[in-house]
Parts: sequence; C-alpha cells; structure tokens
Amino acid sequence: MPRVTRGARGARKRKRILKMAEGYQGARGRLLRSARHAVERALQYAYRDRRVRKREFRSLWIVRINAAARTHDITYSRFMEGLRKANVTLDRKVLADIAVHDAEGFAHLVQIAKKNV
Repeated sequence: MPRVTRGARGARKRKRILKMAEGYQGARGRLLRSARHAVERALQYAYRDRRVRKREFRSLWIVRINAAARTHDITYSRFMEGLRKANVTLDRKVLADIAVHDAEGFAHLVQIAKKNV
C-alpha cells in the first residue's frame, strides 16, 4: 500500500509549525516533532507572560515611586495614602513617569500627600 503524505493540507500545517520554529537551534528548528513541542511550549510561555508582564510593570512603578518618595522623607504607603485622601486619582504608571521625568511636579505631589496623611 502506498504511503499517504496528506498532500497540500498537511504541507501547510508542517510549514506553519516550522515557520514558527524558525531560529530555534538544532532539531527544534528543523524536525517537525521537536519543532511542534518547542512551539507549543513557547506559545504557553507567551500566553502566561502576557499576564506576568503587567505584574512586573506595576512592581517596577511601585519601586520607582517609593525611591522618589523616600528622597522627600515619606514612604510609598504614606505617599499613596495621602494622595488617596486628597482625591488625587493618578495611577501608578503616571506617578512613576512623573517621579522619573518631573522632579518638581513630584515634589508638589509629595507636599499634597504630606498635608493629607
């Protein structure tokens, strides 16, 4: 009985997997079975890490705000508490950007926070 290669449809599936595995070393970039395992794992990491990235950025913003706040003799938690009581609704991303790029503006926010703690 002749061997069935599944024609165009199978070729498309194989080509798609191997295209996604481009740049992988050794068999992972050349052989279908190894490439499929590597690509599936990479896609799982990509899915997971799209969520992890959000956590890591929030953590980075908090570190930056805390560092800037401590130069003005106030802790991060007191700073955030003061802003919340003053009804300043800037999120951490914006606060971190202000802390890095606008020292005067951040100093003004610290004064607002200190008044309301």
